[in-house]
Amino acid sequence: MKRLFGGHDTPAEAFPVAHNDEEWRQRLDPAQFHVLRKHGTERAGTSPLNAEKRPGTFVCAGCGKALFASGTKFESGTGWPSFTQPLDGGVGTTEDRSLFMTRTEVHCADCGGHLGHVFPDGPRPTGLRYCMNGIAMTFVPGSTDDR
Repeated sequence: MKRLFGGHDTPAEAFPVAHNDEEWRQRLDPAQFHVLRKHGTERAGTSPLNAEKRPGTFVCAGCGKALFASGTKFESGTGWPSFTQPLDGGVGTTEDRSLFMTRTEVHCADCGGHLGHVFPDGPRPTGLRYCMNGIAMTFVPGSTDDR
């Protein structure tokens, strides 16, 4: 797999939602821009989404794409919102070889925004832990399919 952003600046692939850096800066606050567009990470334990327990959908803060149903959220103890699986078509993955290790990066399928990483140490039924930056998402309360 290839990185989406050459040098974390310019998309290497086309996505249905595309903007240049200046347009993204106008649409996002500085912290969201840092995480979604520059592959940053928010400090653990800082996202209000960690405590979100209502039924609803977690969506991309960059473009509004539905990413995760609330029924797949679990407490991982990591300080970041964690999920067992994304909604169908919500996310894509790429290989991340930064920080002297190989991880699987998770990005929004529609805008390519960096969301976090997925690890093979989650609970049943998938055994996966989608460890997401809360700043990269917003929460829309209401019913979901909660697969």
